[in-house]
Amino acid sequence: MNHLPYKTISAALLIAGIAFPAWSDTTVREVNTTVETSQFYPESFETDTHKMLENWYLRNYTELDKSADNKDDVVTSEQEIIERLAAMPTEIEMPYNSIVRSYIDMYTQRRRQLVENMLGLSLYYMPIFEQALDRHGLPLELKYLPVIESALNPSAVSKAGATGLWQFMIPTATGLGLEVSTLVDQRRDPYASSEAAAVYLKQLYETFGDWSLAIAAYNCGPGNVNKALRRAGGGKKDFWEIYPILPAETRSYVPAFIAANYVMTYYNKHNISPALARKPIVTDSVHVNKRVHFNQIADVLAIPVDEIRALNPQYRKDVIPGNVKPSLLVLPSLQVYAYIANEDSILNHNASRYAHRDVVEPATGITIAGSDSKGEYIEEQTVQYHTVARNETLTSIAKKYGVTVSSIRQNNKIGKSVRRGQKLKIITVERHYKETEILPDSIAAVQVEPSIEPTDSATVTEEVPVKEVKPAAPQKKVTEKAPAAPAKPKADTKKKTSSKATTYKIVSGDNLYKIAKRHGVTVDALKKANGMTNDNIRAGQELKIPAK
Repeated sequence: MNHLPYKTISAALLIAGIAFPAWSDTTVREVNTTVETSQFYPESFETDTHKMLENWYLRNYTELDKSADNKDDVVTSEQEIIERLAAMPTEIEMPYNSIVRSYIDMYTQRRRQLVENMLGLSLYYMPIFEQALDRHGLPLELKYLPVIESALNPSAVSKAGATGLWQFMIPTATGLGLEVSTLVDQRRDPYASSEAAAVYLKQLYETFGDWSLAIAAYNCGPGNVNKALRRAGGGKKDFWEIYPILPAETRSYVPAFIAANYVMTYYNKHNISPALARKPIVTDSVHVNKRVHFNQIADVLAIPVDEIRALNPQYRKDVIPGNVKPSLLVLPSLQVYAYIANEDSILNHNASRYAHRDVVEPATGITIAGSDSKGEYIEEQTVQYHTVARNETLTSIAKKYGVTVSSIRQNNKIGKSVRRGQKLKIITVERHYKETEILPDSIAAVQVEPSIEPTDSATVTEEVPVKEVKPAAPQKKVTEKAPAAPAKPKADTKKKTSSKATTYKIVSGDNLYKIAKRHGVTVDALKKANGMTNDNIRAGQELKIPAK
């Protein structure tokens, strides 16, 4: 439903067989200047039928009827179409003319596959439309408006920004009570948007008292229809009488609506294979009062996430914001009971990944890895804030925190003095070097004298001065003793470190590196145990300390 700005129509389409009112000479001259030959087709005619076949519902719940061997359209006379239109049990008038015929030909010839796909989708959507229309006492043939509006695609968005099955613009949608936000767009909700469309159509009919004008106003807005009626002069008018002075898209809208009713009723007369239900889909709904992601539901209930999306197209980011207000979730009926029984498991599944935090304390510092001439290190930078007390100076404050006066001045962009009550940012830095491997004391350095290799095969004779050699003193006989039995290891009196996982409550000034070091684990192990993707923590938060 594109609410087009009104444009002065300087050219009129003269249609044989359609009577126009007797306007003033000035008006007649304006609308009879030329004959319009171009034909305007709704955007739904441009729908990519191959992409439609990727629709989860069409893939899983329907299949084409191949009984019609002849895929070409059947030659149909003008009289046959007139009789078929007259035979349809409708409250809304369905007249025949050459414009209506052109849209019927478009559906039954060039856009046959589009009709086949829409017939498949209609198995699911038409009962929803019919229930909404029936609740408000409206003609059920209005259920085919979404055929020309969106080709039954709940996620369709027009070039003008109209969205959903019934193609509402945002102002119209919100005026009818539909929610449109970043997470929720009820224009895409088959149930909510059908209810709103029924309310809106009823208002339009009460305004104009004629269904052809009400349908035209649904397309271009009641203001544009009223302008056309005023230009047409007094007296009761219908769509066909003001046809030449309506916006171009609206002139095509009612004929396309009549053609949609025709083709969705008489498709079999044109050898169009309908999409038949492979198996019935029975759905139910449940109100969700918590924020939950589609992936959490899909994982726990073991159903495809595409199925959840197809049944709940109003949730634009796969998130149901039930924490804001109770939100409706549509599932196959048996899965609704499974959701109710497993809701706690669903909400706790990957909770940290899909959490939407209400309160987040900013980090008090960061941890940086680096290296210098001394080796690799981890540097902890902690941010603190100090309020200057009486008689305090930059020197005394720097000494208190173990930092330099220049660092305080630089971090706070101040001069050489401070005043009482002034708040200062203090950044302290602790650098921890990676411990180098130390060899055990038992391994001594051994010096090996290089051997001298002869330079050739000749014998080398070395002259050694002769010295007096005294006889060696007689050695005492040494009695070998059996090796002593190895001493029994002493019992370890130290308390062994517990290998069980524990929890730790974070206090102000903590960071992951400090906590990991204190408990003898790595930062990565700590993050993995708590399902964390970053280093952000807050005071009061409880962390699971993994077993060593």
